[in-house]
Order: sequence, then structure tokens, then C-alpha cells
Amino acid sequence: MRSKAAPLDTLTRHPTTAARRAALPFTAPWLLAPMEGVTEPCFRDMVLARNVATELGGAFTEFVRVSEVPTPHHVLRRHLGPQRFDAPVGLQLMGSDLAKLAATARNAVECGAPLVDLNFGCPAKGAIKGCAGSALLKDPAAVERVVRAVVDALPATVVTAKIRAGYDDASRIEELARAAEAGGAAMLTVHCRTRAEAYQPEVDWTRIARAVGAVAIPVCGNGSVSTHSDLTRMRAETGCEFVMVGRGALADPWIFSGRDVSRAEAARFLLDYASAMETRAQFPAGGILARLKQLFRYWTAGGLFAEHERTAWLRESDGPALLVRLEQFARG
Repeated sequence: MRSKAAPLDTLTRHPTTAARRAALPFTAPWLLAPMEGVTEPCFRDMVLARNVATELGGAFTEFVRVSEVPTPHHVLRRHLGPQRFDAPVGLQLMGSDLAKLAATARNAVECGAPLVDLNFGCPAKGAIKGCAGSALLKDPAAVERVVRAVVDALPATVVTAKIRAGYDDASRIEELARAAEAGGAAMLTVHCRTRAEAYQPEVDWTRIARAVGAVAIPVCGNGSVSTHSDLTRMRAETGCEFVMVGRGALADPWIFSGRDVSRAEAARFLLDYASAMETRAQFPAGGILARLKQLFRYWTAGGLFAEHERTAWLRESDGPALLVRLEQFARG
């Protein structure tokens, strides 16, 4: 195991690694994870706008499920959203039909996606039933075929892959990592939990290190990064070159910079998020209040509310009253 991560601009391994790494468009080693029901354009843009490109190197859309037909351009544009930042936003696809995935990937690039990421990690029952997401972790050869189909369809565009450490256990993580690499992935993200472990609190970062040791392409670590210091610690302990943050960014959208924000700034983020959802008419069935509460479950930034107050915020059913309280905090 390498004791610390290689710099982004140095060649540490295979002769082809330099070309692969040069193609990666990320502006920094910290990345915002794709999260279903979370990283739609409103939230994602809020985070990108508050972290400069030298702090937050890129982000990803929620996964786009490719099933009966190739996903049309208007759906992909909705996932990408109207804004563009210096840090790239990759469009994540999930599916198992090679032809439809390839066609959707071409549509994504035509819509302006700077890179395409392939989801091999979703543990949801629907994904498993459709032989997509983490279901493919049972067959490394299938992982390779999926990656290869999209890479062949996009000869001039970066294709990356995101896996979990395994399906029921992590015994095949090296095999899965090599399959993604053999398919042509330019980077591999490893969520260090298995499908069976779902989102349990306990994690094993040595699984990321095992993937690093198995392939020549850059590896991005993912799993239980909850503080800014965890970013550098994961790189040092596993040898990964990039670190992806999921729920840690729901707790603190400034985790990438490590900046401590005030209660007023934290409240303003939530108010601006609510305003963006209303302006773009882009929110879940439960409405803006439901999406805000999704963040409240994790939120720590700015000491907005004490831990013993969290339940009261989550139980609040009066959306306008909740926004009034946030506005009071935002005014200091």
C-alpha cells in the first residue's frame, strides 16, 4: 500500500496513466458525489457556487436510469441544469443495456456533459431487479462490458465508473477495479461499503487502498468523509488521488474548503436553496419543505441549531413558518 497519495500532476504508474490523468477535467481532488434525490441542479449549483474550483474539483448529477429507450436530450439537459462552473459536472448513467447506454451517453455529450460516469453502486431493489447498479458487481465481466460500450461510443470524452466494494462482501474488489480499468474507465470511484452494507456507519477504507493497488488509473475514494480533515486523511491512508463526498456535504456544503461559516451564512444557504427550487419549479413530491428537511437530518454548518433542536425542525409542518425562522437567523 502506498503511504500517501501521488500528486495529481505526476506519473506514478503505468505509461498510459499520464494520458488518462491528463484527460480528467477535475480542477481539484475533492468531488461532490452523485446522490439520488439530492444532487439535482438546485442543490448542486448552490454547493458549486460556494466553493471555488481550486477547492471543489467537480460534481455529478443524480443517476439517470437508462431502461426501455435511450434517454432523450431534454431529460439529460434537465439533469445537467442551466448553470456551468469552472469545475465540471459529470452526468451519471445507470443501466445494463449496452446499446441504449451508449446512445444515451452520446446524447449526454451532445447536451454538453464534459464527462460521463457509470453507476455500479446503487443498492436499490429496483436497480437490482433490473440488473443494473450494484447488481452488476456480481459479474466483473459485465462491468467491463458496460464500461467498454460507453467508452467506445465516446472516443473523445472522459468516461469514469463508480462501484461499491462488492455485492455481498469485498472479496472481489480488485477484480472489479481491474474490470473497470480494462473497459477503459479513466477514473474509478470506490464507495468502500458493499451493497449488503448499504449506508451503515462502519466503513473500511483499506478496501479503497486495495483498489488503488490493483489498477493504474486514478482511484477516487468515497465513504464516511464527514470533516475537511477527512479529505486529506483518506488520501494519505489509502493512496487514492481523489476523494468524493456525499452525506458530508449535506451536513456542511463548505466541507471542501474547510471554512467555518456563521449561522447567518448557513441559514442563507438554505433560504437560497428554497428560492432556487421555487424559481426553477424543481422539487420533490413533498415540496420544498421535504427537501429542506432532508438536509436538516445531517446539517451541522454554522451551528444553525443545536442537536437537541433537530427533532423540532424535522417535525415542523408549516413551511412558511420554517422559512421565517431561517430568515431571522440569516439577518443575524
